[in-house]
Formats: sequence, structure tokens, C-alpha cells
Amino acid sequence: MDMLAHEYNIHEAKTHLSKIVERVERGEEIIIDRAGKPVAKIVPLVQHVQRTSFGMFKDRFELPGDWDSEETNRSIAEDWEV
Repeated sequence: MDMLAHEYNIHEAKTHLSKIVERVERGEEIIIDRAGKPVAKIVPLVQHVQRTSFGMFKDRFELPGDWDSEETNRSIAEDWEV
């Protein structure tokens, strides 16, 4: 989201906290000023994905039997010059 942050002075922020939180929940960023100088920014939290189970890639692809062999690891190391 590429919108300008709305600014509140500290008194307005205390008075309208619920309104500010609603705006932030919609994706807006809010700047709090003290004596005309920006001192804080309120931004939305990044939500983390809730995984419901382990093995989410089960049956989606198959690894060859030698995927972790010494030869394969050596080849990878050579490719990466390790």
C-alpha cells in the first residue's frame, strides 16, 4: 500500500486511539507528532501464516534415492565452489 501516513498530534492520538487503530487495521500508517515534530509511527503488524499440519509438501514431489548421497553433496559443493 502506497498511501501517505496521516498525522495526529499527541492529544488527538489519545482522544482518537480507537479510530487510529481501525485505520491501521485497514493498512494505513499513522504518525504521532509532539510539538509539531514526528516522534512515532503506528503501522499494521505482519500476520504470520498459521500452518495446520506438517508435511504440507507430501506427495507433491519425489526425491531420487541418492538425493543425500556423498557423491551428490560433493557435486553440489563443486558447483558452489565450497
